[in-house]
Amino acid sequence: MTVWSSGSSTGSSNDAGAGSDTDAAVDSTLDPVVVHGDEHCIVALKPSGLLAVPGRGDSGRDCFSERVRGRHANALIVHRLDMATSGLMLFACSLAAQRALSGAFERREVHKRYVAVVAGRMATHEGEIDLPLAADWPNRPRQQVDHGRGRAALTRYRVLDVDAAHDTTRVELEPVTGRSHQLRVHLCAIGHPILGDALYASAAVQAAAPRLLLHAAALAFAHPASGEAMRFASAPPF
Repeated sequence: MTVWSSGSSTGSSNDAGAGSDTDAAVDSTLDPVVVHGDEHCIVALKPSGLLAVPGRGDSGRDCFSERVRGRHANALIVHRLDMATSGLMLFACSLAAQRALSGAFERREVHKRYVAVVAGRMATHEGEIDLPLAADWPNRPRQQVDHGRGRAALTRYRVLDVDAAHDTTRVELEPVTGRSHQLRVHLCAIGHPILGDALYASAAVQAAAPRLLLHAAALAFAHPASGEAMRFASAPPF
C-alpha cells in the first residue's frame, strides 16, 4: 500500500454538516495539510472558518473538499465538519472506498474525539448528554433540543482541565451519534456553551475567543481496503 503525507501534522497511522457560522477568512492560497494518504483514503486537517463542502453561491465555491481535490483529484467526501470547526477529516479515493467508509460511519464503526473549551466549570468529571435534536426551522441552520420530534443524540464527555481564573473547562467529547451541531447544542443545553460559538453562545461567550474552540482531535477507523486499524491524532490549535 503506497502511503504519502505532507506538512508537520501530529497524526500517524495505526493510532457534522457545514453551517453558516461566521469566522475569520481563510487564506485561499494555503494548501491542505495531509496527515495520511494512500490509494484508498486521505486524512487531512481542516482549518476553522472554511466550509467542509461546497456551499451556495460564489462564496461557497472555496471549501476544504475542493482544496483537497485540487491536489488529489480522486478525493471523495465521506463526512463533514462544521465550517467553524477545525481538525481531522477523512476522504475516500475511490467509489468502493467511499461506500466502505460511509457504511462504517453509518454503523458507528468510525470513532471520533473532539476537544473543546467551554464556559463555566463542569460539575462532573465525565458523563453523557442524552438529548434529542431537531432542526430549528425558523432559525436555520440552528438546531435545538426537541423531546417531541427530535432524533436521538448521545454525547460522552470527559473533563481534561479546568481554568478557574477564566472560568472555563477544557473537555474531550465523543459524539456517539452524528447529528448536525450535536456537540455545540448539547453543551449549550447543559449550560456550558463552547467559547466563540456564533450560533449558540451568548455575546459574551462568543467574544471570549476569536473562533469556535472546537477541534476534531482524534479519528480511528478500519482501512477500507485492508481492514487495518488506522488511528490519527491532532493537537488543538488553542
